[in-house]
Amino acid sequence: MRKCFLLLSLVLILAGQAVAKGKGEKYAVGFYNLENLFDTVHDAGKNDSAFLPKGMYKWNTERYRLKLDHLAKVLGELGTDSLAQGCGVIGVAETENARVLDDLCATEPLKSRGFRYEHIEGPDVRGIDCALLYDPKVFEVRNTRLVPYVQELEKDSNYFTRGFFVVSGTMAHEHVTIVVNHLPSRHSGEFYRKLGAKQLRAVVDSLIDDDPNVKLIVMGDMNDDPMDESMSIDLAARRYPWELKERRDLWNPFWNTLVDGHGTLEYMGRWNLFDQIILSKSLVDLSKRPKYKSLTYYGHNVFCRDYMLEPDGRFKGTPLRTVIGQRWLKGYSDHLPTVVYFSK
Repeated sequence: MRKCFLLLSLVLILAGQAVAKGKGEKYAVGFYNLENLFDTVHDAGKNDSAFLPKGMYKWNTERYRLKLDHLAKVLGELGTDSLAQGCGVIGVAETENARVLDDLCATEPLKSRGFRYEHIEGPDVRGIDCALLYDPKVFEVRNTRLVPYVQELEKDSNYFTRGFFVVSGTMAHEHVTIVVNHLPSRHSGEFYRKLGAKQLRAVVDSLIDDDPNVKLIVMGDMNDDPMDESMSIDLAARRYPWELKERRDLWNPFWNTLVDGHGTLEYMGRWNLFDQIILSKSLVDLSKRPKYKSLTYYGHNVFCRDYMLEPDGRFKGTPLRTVIGQRWLKGYSDHLPTVVYFSK
């Protein structure tokens, strides 16, 4: 069986030791694709028929509640590889509506930690949206908006998909803005992901222009790997932190994570890393001895536990899904989550 890996950068190991000895505050921010978190009730105007009691997946209360319990367990442990309290902020994808987010936040251990959420109903034809879960003791929300994904081709005028979910707030007494994304699927073709990445780039530029000092975190299921054109060229997220020269530059710490052989989902025997957390230059301290006087990156990892993986069979060692075909696997998600750590 493929064992879960703990991928922490050398920066994380060294800096984490230094912070532990001092009085610095540490923070963890994560992202998780929840793989079709649907309730059992039809949403008018949405194509959610497969996730109804009489639908293809026979999606009933028992299955829904188990899905909530499983996701809450992962979300509650997310970030604990380096930080005892785990993540204080978590972006999520594939949530159906506010009802499922209410139910998720009412499930332990999220309930006892007082997690809240921000969500805006989007136009996706299946009804799946992005959202942001957060501990109000860690992150204070200022404002929230959904920037629409704009179709460029006339033939797509009747097709709508997820937008760019922007949440601005305060963390560590600093202005932090998080953009949660779920770019068009691979079935749509590369053109649509590149178009989405260009639009995401415009959102990023506008946020940095509005506040050059904003600590900007761009996260999501990009449906592309870090080195693919949508991410490396259209969004222009760099591979190495020392490539950051201008205030608008972005760094993707998960580029080398995938190069080192660690991903978040597996397809046809190959690991991909679609679930990325990308950082603005303002979050990266390039000095040899970071002083952490402002919120600063110090490490990242793909989060995994053995219970999140297929235990045997053809897909042994890959993420344990909720369903495959029409078979209920009692799993978690077809993606593994990612985490970035900060200190101040």
